[in-house]
Amino acid sequence: MARKTEIPDKLYFKIGEVSELTGIKPYVLRYWESEFNIVKPSKTKTNQRLYKRKEVELIMEIKKLLYEDKFTIAGAKKVLQERHRGRSTQQLQLGFEDAKTRQVLTKIKEDLQGIKELIAKG
Repeated sequence: MARKTEIPDKLYFKIGEVSELTGIKPYVLRYWESEFNIVKPSKTKTNQRLYKRKEVELIMEIKKLLYEDKFTIAGAKKVLQERHRGRSTQQLQLGFEDAKTRQVLTKIKEDLQGIKELIAKG
């Protein structure tokens, strides 16, 4: 069983740092960028890759899927897409709940304004 790698508390990581943290060679990381469109490090003016923490976590997840769980690249893509789709569905549901909440609050605001007008006339 693989031990959990601790990711340092930094905003950005260079490709060498990501390689060292994950145990994945830089050329493999660059290849994964082309295969997994969810891994998109930003680049500096000198074209140096800068990975965010979320991307490092994704790379560790991809590594687990490919090396430990023995998925093919196509299989790992499918798993990640399904997970992403599940999160999107949750976000849509939350958005729907937010819309309902907004409607209720708007109605309450209108009612309170009506009460305020009644008191002012009083």
